[in-house]
Amino acid sequence: MIKTMKLQKALIAILLAVVALVTYLMSDEDSSWSKYLLELSGFLFMLGGFLFLYPILFSRKDKEGCVELDPEAPVQAEEKQNLQE
Repeated sequence: MIKTMKLQKALIAILLAVVALVTYLMSDEDSSWSKYLLELSGFLFMLGGFLFLYPILFSRKDKEGCVELDPEAPVQAEEKQNLQE
């Protein structure tokens, strides 16, 4: 299901954010680059959250009002209606 909804990028962004956060927590607080790790982690968490919402925000509706969450998939309802006629 993750593959069909195009959520691989979101999952990778969240995993990278967790790695950056763990690296920040393990680093010294006196390090000059530790704050950049925390900023990177926050940015990746926000990016991952947006990428998880992407299929919901840009979903398509068919003629019956059903929502298709995969934006690249063809609308199946039109094909079913043509077969019934």
